[in-house]
Amino acid sequence: MSRILLVLAALLGFAAASPASAYWEYGHETVGAIAYRNVTPAVRAKIDALLKRQALLETPTCPANTIEQAAVWADCVKTLGPRFSYAYSWHYQNIDICKPFDLKPPCRDGNCVSAQIERDVKLLKDPKVPVRERVMALAFLVHFVGDLHQPLHAGDHSDLGGNQVKTNYGAFTSAKLNLHSVWDGYLAERAISQPPSPVRAYSASERNAVWGGSVEDWSRESWQVARDVVYPSAAGEAVCTPGQHPAHLDEATLAKLVPVARDQVVRGGLRLAKLLDEALA
Repeated sequence: MSRILLVLAALLGFAAASPASAYWEYGHETVGAIAYRNVTPAVRAKIDALLKRQALLETPTCPANTIEQAAVWADCVKTLGPRFSYAYSWHYQNIDICKPFDLKPPCRDGNCVSAQIERDVKLLKDPKVPVRERVMALAFLVHFVGDLHQPLHAGDHSDLGGNQVKTNYGAFTSAKLNLHSVWDGYLAERAISQPPSPVRAYSASERNAVWGGSVEDWSRESWQVARDVVYPSAAGEAVCTPGQHPAHLDEATLAKLVPVARDQVVRGGLRLAKLLDEALA
């Protein structure tokens, strides 16, 4: 089945889609694939060696044999019951777009996506850490860098990352459709599916253009995309003023958002490559 048909099938089958899925599969897989193409050959070999030990995770229904599988592993294990329930809050850090940027409240005790990214890098850097823990750190890292670059995992307006903001998606409407699912799935799928494919080897200048800054800087950037683009495009510039701000996304608006969503996926992939090069060099 072609990617376009898969997207259409997803739209038609929306009622069966899980609202808890972060960036859905295609977004995360693409972030992982971009990173894999842009790490050094030596680091790529180390990634492969770690993933060959994925059986140590003891999650046979959630395999991590490839970087694409590893990219969705952290979402898959949510289906395994209480075993990984401690990690639910690690997928996001909802910072209010109508207040100054501040990571401290959502990252208290390290329970946020940016803190876990930094933790996973440290675990991968340390050869004394047991292999099982390093494999898990790799899978979490690949997933969480994708999450950080989905703007509604970085900023919201006291609405569970846009999950409580009902909206349409062009001509498509559903009682279960919301702003988060648009950016998590449908818009990301559309942005990535448009040629040329974002999965390629990028030049040094292209990599350097997005490699600067820290994980906190990248967090702030994603939050700013939520503040300056995601919410205003759907609910208007007055989204932070009191009152009702119904969300609406027509086709013209969605067309303008496609390059924004695509840029976030590419940034996530290239920044993940940087972190993997640093951690596994």
